[in-house]
Amino acid sequence: MDRKKNEKKFDVVGVGNAIVDVLSPVEESFIQEHQLVKGNMTLIDADRAQELYEAMPPGKRVSGGSAANTMVGVACLEGFAAYIGKVNDDPLGNYFSEDIRDAGVDFRGPIKVGDIPTARCLIQVTPDAQRTMNTFLGVSSLLDKTEIDEDLITSSGTLYCEGYLWDRDVAKEAIRFAMGVAKKSSRQVALTLSDEFCVDRHRQEWLDLLEDRVDIVFSNESETKSLFETEDFSIAVQELSNLVDVAFVTLGPRGSLVIAGNERIEIPAEELDGVVDTTGAGDLYASGVLFGLSQGFSLEKSGKIGSIAAAEVISHLGPRPEIDLVELVEKNLN
Repeated sequence: MDRKKNEKKFDVVGVGNAIVDVLSPVEESFIQEHQLVKGNMTLIDADRAQELYEAMPPGKRVSGGSAANTMVGVACLEGFAAYIGKVNDDPLGNYFSEDIRDAGVDFRGPIKVGDIPTARCLIQVTPDAQRTMNTFLGVSSLLDKTEIDEDLITSSGTLYCEGYLWDRDVAKEAIRFAMGVAKKSSRQVALTLSDEFCVDRHRQEWLDLLEDRVDIVFSNESETKSLFETEDFSIAVQELSNLVDVAFVTLGPRGSLVIAGNERIEIPAEELDGVVDTTGAGDLYASGVLFGLSQGFSLEKSGKIGSIAAAEVISHLGPRPEIDLVELVEKNLN
């Protein structure tokens, strides 16, 4: 896979909730016993986080958060990725910082000292590969605009923002500020809608944001329909094409759809022996797309790289690639 000469220091910089993910395989009975909302992300407080953590069977720990996972995916493709997220100077915060840097992502904090701990996401993976996420946002949701590294944004080709971070006013201002910096520097701005519940909470704000500040949007089918309050996917696709330059909409086992003006490009899903865990599927899809676009590849080729990366990550437990993505793309990209 030939890389286009990169004129900037970073291909992409992500902004999001800096979270340590804890993933454990569980039976359906665990979901019912603890009254969890299967397949969705639920925000929880510190006490609930401790309760669930103690009840979960042994699992794996990894630095995470949606945008952080995407930046790691870009790095795994030998792209140049940086990340802005907020952690505390506590054991989990130190783990996050070390782990994401070891994965090849430039992470500079901010790292704060205080009573509010580093965020963690407790992920229960059922035998049908669905992941149920219970997230204590901790200090991550308190990222403010004074902690946005302007030089980092201006030295990156694309700013990638995570919708999950939009729940606090201080974080909203941080994202708006980061987008403003990117726009003034003629950098592209990408936003992931994160999940249907985020769309429901922030619909009008996001419609305004997409029209004014976002060039590229990532979403899935349900999020796209929810954004425009319609069950007709074709209507939602047309409305989305009117707001942003490019949209990449994932469709589960049906692949994905690239929307650019009146153009519609269908990207088939990669063939798999089986799905183990859908955690990180959308995040790694965005990794492949962002890497491809940063190298000047076509929308279709970028979408195919995203599909390959997503297929790899759902073939095992956890949101990190376990085999060489560069070799995998070279082998499977037609």
